[in-house]
Amino acid sequence: MKSNKLLDAKGLTCPMPVVKTKKAMNELETGQVLEIHATDKGAKSDLTAWARSGGHKLLEHEADNDVLKFWIKKG
Repeated sequence: MKSNKLLDAKGLTCPMPVVKTKKAMNELETGQVLEIHATDKGAKSDLTAWARSGGHKLLEHEADNDVLKFWIKKG
């Protein structure tokens, strides 16, 4: 999936993937897509909830070995 920005949050534990995602999302325009790579297993539920509460849309997520990948469209 095409993204406008890539955030490498691998090796970070809660709450840092969400903190870094929020900061990166602030640099994007509405409608742009942020791709996040994380290794924290809790990132799936954390980023899903964060996107919903912030008015953003989780477009897709997948697991690539130990790396969780997310694509969030800025609302």
